[in-house]
Amino acid sequence: MNAVTIAACTETDLPSATEVETLYASVGWSAYTRDLDALMSGLRGSLRVVVARVDRSLVGLARVIGDGATICYLQDVLVSPDARRLGVGGRLVREAFAPFSAVRQHVLITDEEREQKAFYESLGFAQLGDGVPGRAFVRFAN
Repeated sequence: MNAVTIAACTETDLPSATEVETLYASVGWSAYTRDLDALMSGLRGSLRVVVARVDRSLVGLARVIGDGATICYLQDVLVSPDARRLGVGGRLVREAFAPFSAVRQHVLITDEEREQKAFYESLGFAQLGDGVPGRAFVRFAN
């Protein structure tokens, strides 16, 4: 595999809807691509979108939402299966949060896969209840 480049997007150089749909499908996130217009609107409304590319092909994406002053929420981190285990995910997360180092809360919600827990812990995140006080609540729409 050629070198992976990581870059923050501006509003005018976000990945195309086709690229986004292909990447999300490659990791099985079909709930997002059922309404591709909404997903693209979400990307445009994000505080920061960071992409990983090999040559010109999109192989990863991370985005942060929030107010950028008191809370930043890591909404998505995706790495295509053929680009995994190359450090792409960690690079995406670090670059996504780079402008927000002074923000008090960096938050994310993820599923219960063991690999994900280890991945996020390697980036300095701690799960609530693992010596971290607090509660997390979430409500998903159908």
